[in-house]
Amino acid sequence: MPGFVFYDGPSLIDGAPIVAIAVLSSVNGKTGNMVQTYILRADQAPLDAIRAGDDESICGDCVHRPALGGSCYVDVSKSVTSVFAAWVRGSYPLLAPAAAAGVVAGRVVRMGAYGDPAAIPARVWRALLRRAAGRTGYTHQWRRAYAQGLRSMAMASVDTVPERDVARALGWRTFRVRTADQALGAREIVCPASDEGGNRRQCITCRACDGAERGSVQASVAIVVHGARASRFIPIAAA
Repeated sequence: MPGFVFYDGPSLIDGAPIVAIAVLSSVNGKTGNMVQTYILRADQAPLDAIRAGDDESICGDCVHRPALGGSCYVDVSKSVTSVFAAWVRGSYPLLAPAAAAGVVAGRVVRMGAYGDPAAIPARVWRALLRRAAGRTGYTHQWRRAYAQGLRSMAMASVDTVPERDVARALGWRTFRVRTADQALGAREIVCPASDEGGNRRQCITCRACDGAERGSVQASVAIVVHGARASRFIPIAAA
């Protein structure tokens, strides 16, 4: 079994049909061999959803959405499209929560290799992760009521210092994308898996981006913007 479906239902963002798929093997050099989860529109191929602006169902109001001219680093034409095609072929069975938790027991799970984890109820994530060895996760929906259940599991994804400060005041730890000339703030560390962090650790062993379960005073993480669309981030960072 290459993976499985652990959620098939309405998006918490807009009620559209979505599906969440856990892929069990990964060759991602930055993250390591984590269980990678993909949150997709169930009724449209990923690129079609982006072109129509319907990726809002799985990405919410994220300023990095390609449909908004944003700087998202995910190449949807590759792994995301492949996962969707495999799901259409029936490669990923729908598992009950207990069975899904058993499959990922002892593994580290990446919440949202594509898509925002907040599109799915927090109870679904808790059920999936209850026997996992760890997790990483990020949400741009941290202001939204439906995302608050993720505070202990995922980071608030922020793009400016004011956003970081607001999110922290709300009890979130943050993951901030910044430009190379922007300094780190108090209680903010460089992502150890990034180029600037020396690529010292993979996400599978670092696990710093695991939410505020141990409290929001724990250090938050920052990374210099990267990827093919990095130049589009400059106006966002300056806002």
